[in-house]
Amino acid sequence: MPKKASRKAESAAKQSASPDLRRKLRVTVEDGTVDLAEHPPRRIPTGPKTKKAARKQLKSIGAELKELQERLYAAGTDGDKRAVLLVLQGMDTSGKGGVIEHVVGIVGPAGTHVRAFKKPTAEEQSHDFLWRIRRELPYGGVIGVFDRSHYEDVLVTVVHDQIDDAERIRRYRLINEFEAELDAAGTRVIKCFLNISYDEQRERLLSRLDDPAKNWKFNVGDIDERRLWPKYQRAYAQALAATSTEVAPWYAIPGDRKWYRNWAVAVLLRDTLRELHPDYPHPDLDIPQLKRRLAPPN
Repeated sequence: MPKKASRKAESAAKQSASPDLRRKLRVTVEDGTVDLAEHPPRRIPTGPKTKKAARKQLKSIGAELKELQERLYAAGTDGDKRAVLLVLQGMDTSGKGGVIEHVVGIVGPAGTHVRAFKKPTAEEQSHDFLWRIRRELPYGGVIGVFDRSHYEDVLVTVVHDQIDDAERIRRYRLINEFEAELDAAGTRVIKCFLNISYDEQRERLLSRLDDPAKNWKFNVGDIDERRLWPKYQRAYAQALAATSTEVAPWYAIPGDRKWYRNWAVAVLLRDTLRELHPDYPHPDLDIPQLKRRLAPPN
């Protein structure tokens, strides 16, 4: 990106910045517990108040995201080990795919690695629950995105009574150690709980049934899981409380408004890349001599 355009994009993005977004979206842990009622799915704690404003700001943020991601990727080709891991968790229809399309899609496929974690395969189940996660971690210069993640193994397993409390607590400890290890190695972890309401989920499931083009997205099993909503809310509250740490805090993203969800995740990703401040490599090139070699023959 030319320097002039780069400065213009950065100036526009700064105008749309929300320095207190992380503070307002960070999950509140008090006495070792999280009350999800303190994080309403439809609230707008800061930032744009309308879909039009959010889309306009997202366009500006996107321009800066593209450049920052390119800088991170370029630095990675020169040996920079730093990376970013964006973890997206939430109930069915909470918008994990939407974030990948509308936020991660801004920067394009180069320098990104997206992995959706489904029900563990027989091979994956034969290993420790973090085994399949470690295999998909981003390497230096890459933005990794997890559509669901290692947290499935302390959510689904708890809701369906597949592990006891002792194992649940053990897994929380292993997750915290794992994420601290990632941070120490240079991978910044951004954990987003896409928080939608019970009523909003119903509307989104119905829309998949009403639109033939979306029927393929409908999973009959989602209705069965929906009946377990209270257990999932309790499991999420427990997991967020136990694993929201200084190096890898959880952010509760209000998810009922898709446009606000996308804006918030984009800002969190943009601000993390800003803090990393990646730069292009500076190879030792003899520019004049190389240009002479590229000159047309006489």
